[in-house]
Amino acid sequence: MSLPPYHWPDPDRDYSNGAFIPGAADYPARWTEAAAAFRRSRKPRVEIDLAYGPAPRERLDLFLPDGAAKGVVVFVHGGYWHLFSKAHWSNLAAGPLARGYAVAMPSYTLAPAARIAEITAEIARACWFVGTRVPGPMVVTGHSAGGHLAARMGCADIAVPVARVVPISPLTELGPLIATTMNATLKIDAAEAASESPARHALRDGVSAHVWVGASERPAFLMQARTLSEEWACPWTADPGHHHFSVIDALTDPASPLCETLLQGL
Repeated sequence: MSLPPYHWPDPDRDYSNGAFIPGAADYPARWTEAAAAFRRSRKPRVEIDLAYGPAPRERLDLFLPDGAAKGVVVFVHGGYWHLFSKAHWSNLAAGPLARGYAVAMPSYTLAPAARIAEITAEIARACWFVGTRVPGPMVVTGHSAGGHLAARMGCADIAVPVARVVPISPLTELGPLIATTMNATLKIDAAEAASESPARHALRDGVSAHVWVGASERPAFLMQARTLSEEWACPWTADPGHHHFSVIDALTDPASPLCETLLQGL
């Protein structure tokens, strides 16, 4: 594996995950295959492509446990707000489902067709929609850019029926991303960095939070996770032995520390 040459500062290198993970190019195909197999295995206990808003990608999949749901987990996918969809991650519902929780997985309009603030509003709509379908407490989690969106659902400036947020490897301060080449797609400016950075907002009263990150992730992602935990005065966990692509695997295991943390206090 050939790494980008080191020099500082280098925002693109800071936020390049695949360059530092062996076999990174193989992960998307594995994710897609595992997710499709899981959807097939859940029939008829899954509702596919439920519309939660008017945009074409405002659709979610709702996985139902075998008995009455104790509540619902909303998982928001990552991909730097411009890649992937709900269909890549279905198998990550396995852990919460085994513990008796429904799991909703929304897609959302990708950049550059939507700004990050617009994507945040879509996920808020998804949460309100899910609340009409599944009674009980709602936990919002998500990975990377999805971790950012999960954290936004816990912010004091947004009203959504959420009891707990567990952002995984989240982007919580967007300022550094302005200097990356991918900002040609994301179009983050100073105003949006201020309004859409969870670390610049208070945690909403009545919402609990725990930040999760792989201990072997890029330093920038460890910083992002630690920053939010400090600003919100909430716990954070650096999961030993896990990088940015493997840290979410524990959601498939109902007995994993991540699943325990996800549903803690409910």
